[in-house]
Amino acid sequence: MAQPTRAVRKERQGIVVSDKMDKTVVVAVERVGPHPLYQRVVKHTTKLLAHDEENRCKPGDKVRVMETRPLSKRKRWRVIAVLEQAK
Repeated sequence: MAQPTRAVRKERQGIVVSDKMDKTVVVAVERVGPHPLYQRVVKHTTKLLAHDEENRCKPGDKVRVMETRPLSKRKRWRVIAVLEQAK
């Protein structure tokens, strides 16, 4: 019997905006798309709560997050890499 393959998980890159919680960071992810009515290109920002096991992320860090199972009420992402440290 073949093992069921796990679905490909979403990955996003963003900037850490808050690290006030224990083992949790808030990551702002920007995407660019057209306005629904006026078709102008606009930036949309989404804030994600991500799990940071070692508390290594600081505000301003550029991080990569991956979708995961629900860890709390709003936390469904985890930090997989710190791409760039804040200055």
